[in-house]
Amino acid sequence: MHFTASDGVFLAFAAITVGSAVVVTLARSLIYSAFALLFTFFGVAGLYLLLGADFIAASQLLIYVGGILVLLLFGVMLTHKLYDLDLKSEVTQFAPAAIVAAGLFVVLAVLGFRTTWKIGPGRAPSATTDEIGHLFMGQYLLPFEAASVLLLVALIGAAMIVRRKKEA
Repeated sequence: MHFTASDGVFLAFAAITVGSAVVVTLARSLIYSAFALLFTFFGVAGLYLLLGADFIAASQLLIYVGGILVLLLFGVMLTHKLYDLDLKSEVTQFAPAAIVAAGLFVVLAVLGFRTTWKIGPGRAPSATTDEIGHLFMGQYLLPFEAASVLLLVALIGAAMIVRRKKEA
């Protein structure tokens, strides 16, 4: 079996992703879990880059790391300071979760090894961001803008629900 440099990079990203995901689920502190989630998101973005999906990797970094994770960290930190709570997460029902995870792993491994994978000639690595950008701003402009308006309406609705005062 021949081991190449790209195999090593893949294994490194996979180890970072899986290892930090384990820390996310098993850490008792929410802060440690959130920072481990940062490494999980970076590992997934690296795996996307190895697959040649540069747009999805950039979206992963911008949306998940730049938006969701920062929001989660600020929420945890501000809530901790505001209420002076000891934010600890409990590891409950570890044995049933481990059994389900091991069973799912076995099923996926068996299916993965029994499946005959069709490998085509492939395509030359090229940047996909330019092509996706032209499609978003050309052929798919209307659905793209409709989705953005829908997300804006959902954001305004969520803000209205939060700001609604309780009637006594």
